[in-house]
Amino acid sequence: MNSKIQKKNSRKKWIIAGIAVAVVVMAIVCIFIGSSNMTLAEGFQALFGKGTDAAVRIIQNIRIPRVLAAIIAGAGLSSSGLIMQTNLNNSMASPSTLGVSNAAVFGANLSIIVFSGGFLSTGNNPQNMAAGANPFATSLMAFIFSVASILLILGLCKVRTFSPGVVVLAGIAIGAIWTAATTILQFYATDVGLSAAVIWNFGDLGRATYKTDLIMLVVVVIGIVYFQLMAWKYNAILAGDAAAKSVGVNVERLRFISLLLASIITAVCVSFLGVIGFVGIICPHIAKRILGAQHSYSLPATALLGSLLLLAADTLSRSIGSGSALPVGAITSLIGAPFFVAIIFSKKEGSAC
Repeated sequence: MNSKIQKKNSRKKWIIAGIAVAVVVMAIVCIFIGSSNMTLAEGFQALFGKGTDAAVRIIQNIRIPRVLAAIIAGAGLSSSGLIMQTNLNNSMASPSTLGVSNAAVFGANLSIIVFSGGFLSTGNNPQNMAAGANPFATSLMAFIFSVASILLILGLCKVRTFSPGVVVLAGIAIGAIWTAATTILQFYATDVGLSAAVIWNFGDLGRATYKTDLIMLVVVVIGIVYFQLMAWKYNAILAGDAAAKSVGVNVERLRFISLLLASIITAVCVSFLGVIGFVGIICPHIAKRILGAQHSYSLPATALLGSLLLLAADTLSRSIGSGSALPVGAITSLIGAPFFVAIIFSKKEGSAC
């Protein structure tokens, strides 16, 4: 029996290693493929700071930061989705379940429309937008409202009862409020402010820089390390709260910290890159189908699959964009929506619904 388990675990480790190799290969492909018509030799030279200034700029200042952003954000969003699904006991849960994305969109719209694009009075003057636009200010505002939304929802749940059903319902309600507030802001915005706000909403890896990548990396690594250390507790929660408590797991505290950390990871990624949907739903399900629900294996596989998916989506977005990259959020949604429908109408999920 032990040899069977060891063989099974060894197979899982090889699968995870294979996904990691695929991520590395896709990252290399993503660096050298784009709409600039750069040859492979020119791209390789630019990677080491040689060749034309334009090629070096494209490779080192544009493509490498966005590849790193895809790897980091993909891992963060997908692992957050897995933790959300486990703690909320809901296979449809995602990083947006607690209204994080809705709050981030409102914060960004507030920053762009009110402080950069003009509000009610400045008219359609592009110079007003250029004078006040500050990507970091917009990201900071999006992050502040995301965290405020998280704390509000978790605080309300702690006041009443901290159960998965209450968390989901509170997230839906608060998310609807943020969406309504965003609609009101956009209604009163000037054309310039509105267009800038809508463009921000698109999930776009092109706005990534080495500085934003570093910030996301720190938050995502802290989150994934914590999730991995708590893997056995998440496995216990899968058997039910009563079973988890019987083996010494403080379910309420674990759920609170896990949801808070997963939401903060999502808030940081969304604040810098915009809304990137479905990564947190697709990858956990694929990982669980391949490796099972044991978090010590499904968590690293989920993180790697998230990176792989976002790299593939970014490569596709830059390949079919006819000179400009399509928003990667649109690509992930096109891939994820059919997958989401397939989950809903599968036998297992259909019976749950």
